[in-house]
Amino acid sequence: MSVRIITDSGSDIVNPQNHNLTVVPLSIAFGTTTYSDGVDLTHEHFYELLVEGDTLPTTGQVTPFAFGEAIKAAQADGSEVVVITLSSKLSGTYESAVAAASETTGVYVVDSKNVTVAERILVDYALELVDEGRSAAEIAAALEEERERVCLVALLDTLEYLRRGGRIPSTVGAIGELLSIKPVIAIEDGEVAILGKARGSKNGRNLLNQQIEKTGAIDFSKPLALGYTGLSSKLLRKYLADNRALWEGHIAEDELPIHSIGATIGTHAGPGAIAVAYFREV
Repeated sequence: MSVRIITDSGSDIVNPQNHNLTVVPLSIAFGTTTYSDGVDLTHEHFYELLVEGDTLPTTGQVTPFAFGEAIKAAQADGSEVVVITLSSKLSGTYESAVAAASETTGVYVVDSKNVTVAERILVDYALELVDEGRSAAEIAAALEEERERVCLVALLDTLEYLRRGGRIPSTVGAIGELLSIKPVIAIEDGEVAILGKARGSKNGRNLLNQQIEKTGAIDFSKPLALGYTGLSSKLLRKYLADNRALWEGHIAEDELPIHSIGATIGTHAGPGAIAVAYFREV
């Protein structure tokens, strides 16, 4: 029996080319205008609206109905389904998927415990297992085991959007901007954690590299992904140029998978953030 994978747009997968994959969009509201993430709101247009706006947009979870429709379409040919969602601690999207799955059989829901490019590499791994001919139950079990090895480490270029979103006090944000503080964050047990702070971009990139090394060696036999927020990947390219030792001997720099990060994280990170997602070696 064939297996189809469904995920949400929090994975920042845009226009999937794999026929075994469906991406269900979250909603993004700028004032009274609501968009479907990655459908009628590109990442580029999102950042244009974000920078120009005075207030932050709001993100709406995928509804059970939307998941139900995607599941129905995926099962039309008799396929089993594995749904991979945003961390349940960051969004109600997981609960929506569980609710939709309860209405039918042959559907397995996996909480990625992650977001953006880290959720994406779990989806990529699932698709590899589909190609190997694994059943939906086997794929779901493998994902739940391997997700504990998925690491997402990111460097923010600004504290402005955390301040605007009320994630940090205004005074902390103002001082941080004045001193050019660059925080390094990660997803730990499904939630955002601050690993450290550096002063200036160069020190920030060094701190990012140090935090990656602390997690252990990167398993290059598994999917990995690099992400950036904003309209340019310039800061990510600079990081890669300064830290070639991480990749050399494993993968060519021009073959590194680089992706734009959309609204789910971009709303709070703002432009200029860079992220590295990978499976750590056992």
